[in-house]
Amino acid sequence: MPVTANPKPDPNEKLVKVFDTEQEPEALVVQGLLQSAGIVSELQAIDVSQDAFPGLGGVKLLVAENDADAAKKIIESYRQSPPVDDETAELTG
Repeated sequence: MPVTANPKPDPNEKLVKVFDTEQEPEALVVQGLLQSAGIVSELQAIDVSQDAFPGLGGVKLLVAENDADAAKKIIESYRQSPPVDDETAELTG
């Protein structure tokens, strides 16, 4: 069975939103954190009418309902970690 880069949740399972952001790169980072923890997630665009709300939108991450608590803990840990900039990376790396 081949391994896929971005496995999708089982379509028969109920999916719940665990994360949303206006920044797709941030959503991809969080999706990578979940994937490294063995949690399969689905990235979806947030549909907002650009005629009524120009510039609004974003993406959300969905996981299987039984993975939601673990995913939320990982996301909370990510949000509490300080951002790493180039200067900090040089000092610690």
